[in-house]
Amino acid sequence: MTSTNYDVIVIGASKGGRFFPIDFAKAGRKVALIERDQIGGVCVNFGCTPTKTMVASARLAYQARRGAEYGVHAGPISVDLRTVRQRKQGIVEGVRNSHESRLTALQGRGLDLLMGEAHFIAPKTLEISLKDGERREITAPLIFIDTGDRPEQLTIKGAESVPVLNSTTIMELDTLPEHLLITGGGYIGLEFGQMFRRFGSQVTIIQPRPRLLMNEDEDVSNEITKILREEGITVLTETMPQQIEPLDGGRMRLTVRTPQGEQQITGSHLLAATGRVPNTEALTPEAAGIRLDKDGYIQVNERLETNVPGIYALGDVKGGPAFTHVSLDDFRIVRTNLLEQGNASTRGRLVPHTIFIDPQLGRVGLTENKARKQGRNIRVAKLPMNAVSRAVETGETRGFMKAIVDADTQQILGCAILGAEGGEIMTIIQVAMMGKLPYTALRDGIFTHPTLAEGLKALFMTLDS
Repeated sequence: MTSTNYDVIVIGASKGGRFFPIDFAKAGRKVALIERDQIGGVCVNFGCTPTKTMVASARLAYQARRGAEYGVHAGPISVDLRTVRQRKQGIVEGVRNSHESRLTALQGRGLDLLMGEAHFIAPKTLEISLKDGERREITAPLIFIDTGDRPEQLTIKGAESVPVLNSTTIMELDTLPEHLLITGGGYIGLEFGQMFRRFGSQVTIIQPRPRLLMNEDEDVSNEITKILREEGITVLTETMPQQIEPLDGGRMRLTVRTPQGEQQITGSHLLAATGRVPNTEALTPEAAGIRLDKDGYIQVNERLETNVPGIYALGDVKGGPAFTHVSLDDFRIVRTNLLEQGNASTRGRLVPHTIFIDPQLGRVGLTENKARKQGRNIRVAKLPMNAVSRAVETGETRGFMKAIVDADTQQILGCAILGAEGGEIMTIIQVAMMGKLPYTALRDGIFTHPTLAEGLKALFMTLDS
């Protein structure tokens, strides 16, 4: 078995991991990038890119069915799931090939791209099982772990007796489910639930907790539940899956426990969207002395370094918000500290996110619940989307804008924008928060009329009405 010494080893080629090798190689370091599956990680191959591509198809189907409301008559609408899948795959391959070309351009010029599985055999030593069957030992004083996470398996009784879909495999279906059962009321379950309902499936979402999206305020969760039900989705809260059993014809029966008692639901497909688990087992982190939390995520400090000096973790594998933009910002922090001799950390960073249901939910900063639990003196601004001219004109009046403001300093503490292009509108507030603008700067600003962003002026005017 050959052994090679490097300056830097990067395990995993997702959002953060694929930038590390490029920057370190250009800085004159000898870098090994190890990827066991596909360049781009979850985001490009199984997450952001493919799901949002399919969300776009679902929205188009929904809008086409609404044509008569706008005086446009298009006839019956049907969805060819095979074509949706092919379009999705084409976009994924294009993005992945673009990332691969940037990496392969540096192959042999400071960067070695190793396709295979890595595991620690000592604190700074890895053994690689390459896809061609070769085994290689490599070492480096700096190691970055960016192996991400994966869907959690469904553990209810009988799960092994039926095909259980996850957020990856559901996107490979060529035929539309007749009745899709979804366990889990987080953003993954909601995005796929609305998507397949718009494609034409009957959809039931089973949420064990009291409401959907438990990290959001009650009014946000309740409004989203109302929107989903208006589209014909069955939402069952405080409902615990108990058992699944196969039926003839490829169907299945799910037994659930509800506040009203036991109930049985018959479906054609089952999607498990109950959570994710870190990709750490195959790494054998114990061989390097790397400390994990109780769920198997790698523990890091605010500079993203593990308890083993010189070993860092970024992205989903370290826990915390599992968003691609977090992985990219993790890369910024480590690059700043190690290549630019800076002093960046995760302390106090704003982490926004958008849930790509329709209308979108964009949010950043504190929720009302969290602000009150912290004992803050707050004011809450809220404006229904039907009070925004552009939303009325486009027929996109569902949802509302909500912002949390510090009553003493006038600083914006957070917002939730549930409305058309909610993620884009939220970003405006995020930038204001980054610049520490008081809410009055948006209240008194001049916005183009008619735009959705103009609603921010009206939103903050509610605090002084």
